Amino acid sequence: MSSLTQIDAFLPYEQELVAIRRHLHQHPELAFAEHATADYVAQSLSSWGYEVTRGIGGTGLVGTLRCGDGAKRLGLRADMDALPIQEQTGLDYASVQPGCMHACGHDGHMAMLLGAAKYLARHRRFSGTLNLIFQPAEERGFDSGGKAMVEDGLFERFPCDAAYAIHNHPGEPQGNFMMRAGPFMAAGDRVFATIVGVGGHAARPHLAVDPLVAAAAIVTSLQTVVSRNVDPSESAVVTVGRLQAGDALNVIPQSAEIGISVRSFSPATRLLLKQRIQALITGIAEAHGARAEIKYIEGYPMLVNDAAAVDLAGAVATDLVGAERVTMEFPQLMGSEDFAYMLQACPGALIRLGNGPTANGRSLHNPQYDFNDRNLPYGAAFWSQLAERFLA
Repeated sequence: MSSLTQIDAFLPYEQELVAIRRHLHQHPELAFAEHATADYVAQSLSSWGYEVTRGIGGTGLVGTLRCGDGAKRLGLRADMDALPIQEQTGLDYASVQPGCMHACGHDGHMAMLLGAAKYLARHRRFSGTLNLIFQPAEERGFDSGGKAMVEDGLFERFPCDAAYAIHNHPGEPQGNFMMRAGPFMAAGDRVFATIVGVGGHAARPHLAVDPLVAAAAIVTSLQTVVSRNVDPSESAVVTVGRLQAGDALNVIPQSAEIGISVRSFSPATRLLLKQRIQALITGIAEAHGARAEIKYIEGYPMLVNDAAAVDLAGAVATDLVGAERVTMEFPQLMGSEDFAYMLQACPGALIRLGNGPTANGRSLHNPQYDFNDRNLPYGAAFWSQLAERFLA
């Protein structure tokens, strides 16, 4: 493979990629509201000769470039949305949108793919169809952008023989590539439970039904769901991320709210968790004289990488950075990713790209997180060589 597809080929354009990334970082937009972001991406792709189709699954878009007479078709995906977090980085390119920032590196994901888009359009050393997928609302957790685009006919309108995505991975060395064939990221569900009691005076608890006491017992008991119900050889997580009730110290509230994140790696375990969590919440609430209203939302499915797709990605990454910086059997991750919906409809793989060490725990979804700009040439070169090999 020519050296033009190596990382060195992108170093002269690194500052241009950095400018793109920092512009996107400074102007974040939340799920399904990525209008200015989509405008920026669409204008860039159009100026480089891509045919751009917008409004797919909401604010999603696809840039298509055909070259030669090859019949193969490749999809490369980047996510566009930011998070409802107030940025605390102090950077001169920090978010100008109050309460909104790119705290998961989607700005970097877009910049890497845009860098490859420009390179591939300029050199056109492939034969086939390239579909660049810019997806909204990855962070939503349910009814997300990946699902919306698939349901809007993404792969019927833009058929792909394989689809790939990259996600940055803080804590791993910058520029290292990590991947795994088969199940790679967990299914993610959400549970919203309201424990309804009878409010009253704090000094007269016998005249009330305290939902906080019931909710506290539920939170404690939920810790046994995985340890005493799930096969120890299986991976699962049940995390209570929200417990809210009351405003005044002299008032027993009428209700308490519990929010739960549930992660699993098999359909059987996913169903077991749902059954046990619902039964436990209902039973404990009733035992305290309260009642439970439960909303159990099944979110992203398990993300499963195609073995052949991983093999190709591994070969490309090895050529770029050397075998010592490529991990082919990276451990399974309990986080969830809505690229899983696309992989249910089209074979492919999600690749992790090391973002370097984290300072003081400032990892993904942290108000002080920032994508590592040194990765921009790595990601752009990886996408370019992957496209040229797949569409050889």
